[in-house]
Amino acid sequence: MHADDFAQAAQRDVSRETVERLEQFAARLLEANQTQNLISRATEQDLLTRHLLDGAQLLRHDDRLDASWCDIGSGPGLPGIVIALLHQGPVTLIEPRALRVAFLRETIAALDIPNCTVIAGKAAAAAEKQDVITGRAVAALAKFLDLSHHLSTEKTRWVLPKGKKAFEELEQARRIWHLDARVEQSLTDPEAKIVLVERAKRRGRR
Repeated sequence: MHADDFAQAAQRDVSRETVERLEQFAARLLEANQTQNLISRATEQDLLTRHLLDGAQLLRHDDRLDASWCDIGSGPGLPGIVIALLHQGPVTLIEPRALRVAFLRETIAALDIPNCTVIAGKAAAAAEKQDVITGRAVAALAKFLDLSHHLSTEKTRWVLPKGKKAFEELEQARRIWHLDARVEQSLTDPEAKIVLVERAKRRGRR
């Protein structure tokens, strides 16, 4: 792994020490994947691009260096731990599954990531407002906004990696939500997109 790859993806300065911690995270992820299904075995050989750089690129879509980030349904810390290692602001990981919560907490302690905390439970278990909300493969956009909206303010931005159905999900969400949104191309997958949402307000509510 090279610092320049992560710096280019995240549009942030990335030190060699940070890359070493990302490498340690990758090693822990691969080891734990032998006993619990954290990532698809088919993507293990492409861990750098499919999982690490894929998460790092989300940071380029919000330039507030001290912003609070929240990763809903963080799983093994994708993208949450990647973001926490590259970002100086606080990062909250929300995950309901006990084995994954244990992996997250053990990894945060082992890698000494002081800006990263874990909430064991679903998004409803969290209450603190966030500057940026993300989540990978959790729910369609309309549903994701519904389950995370209580964590938002007027200045919150959702930065959401999506697949081929990104535009379809956005069209469906607009039927339920008033929102400002745009779709950006993923750097790591020509078929993937990143949906950026601001000022989301459910239709019919004042």
